[in-house]
Amino acid sequence: MPDIPMPAAPVSEPRDIRLRRLTMRSMRRGIREMDILMMRFVRARLHDLSDAELDVYDALLEENDQDLYQWVSGQVAPPAQYGALIDDIAALPDTA
Repeated sequence: MPDIPMPAAPVSEPRDIRLRRLTMRSMRRGIREMDILMMRFVRARLHDLSDAELDVYDALLEENDQDLYQWVSGQVAPPAQYGALIDDIAALPDTA
């Protein structure tokens, strides 16, 4: 793992609560395009992520939508700590 601070889930937060919190944060991004992209990822993969991967996803949700969109669309390379996750998000088929 890279040396970046990751938001810590509250110690008492059960996994199902954490998944619901991350789902809500994914659908309320602020930019509609990111809402769609992130919710596609949530539906396809969120429940399969390990706790460590959820930590990275939680940190990713703290990033600016403009940056996220540029990373997912391939306009700008993402920071290394998000590379695999961004690749996974970008690789999901468009089901719209």
